[in-house]
Amino acid sequence: MIKIIKLSEYDERISGRIRILLIQLSRSGKDKGEIPREWFEQIISSPWHDLLLAIEVANQDEFLKSPSEKDTPVKEQDAMFSADQILGMATVSVIFGAGIGKNAYLEDFVVDIAARGKGIGGLLFQAYEDWAKEKGCKNLEFTCGHGRETAQAFYKSHGAEIYNTNFFRKKLDN
Repeated sequence: MIKIIKLSEYDERISGRIRILLIQLSRSGKDKGEIPREWFEQIISSPWHDLLLAIEVANQDEFLKSPSEKDTPVKEQDAMFSADQILGMATVSVIFGAGIGKNAYLEDFVVDIAARGKGIGGLLFQAYEDWAKEKGCKNLEFTCGHGRETAQAFYKSHGAEIYNTNFFRKKLDN
């Protein structure tokens, strides 16, 4: 069984698992290094951002029980899980603009390579959509690079359409 939760507190082992997932997401497969604790704390404390995690649990009772000593627990309300139970993630944010209103932006959407094709991405995407509705957003927005046909087909199969615009980036010196 897969449960989708919002990360509610920082744990170094969870940070390490997220780092592994981000390496899998990267086109280059390169490790960009440790994710700063501050990043997690900012996501957790913000009412406009969340880190959604797809957690594999054998059953609901296991998910709610206290972990054994060998587990690396993280508590999300009453849920206990270990880092190796994280099979996917999505960083979600609300973006505002006078002309666009409130939209939900998806970043870092990835399912572990070994867990792909099992519906986990669909569950995470639905959780993103539900999250956006709860925040009062009118659109879901995200980017998908050229050459990522599988990801593009996934998004299209979940009702997304390609929006004809250009995405720009300018690096800042800070």
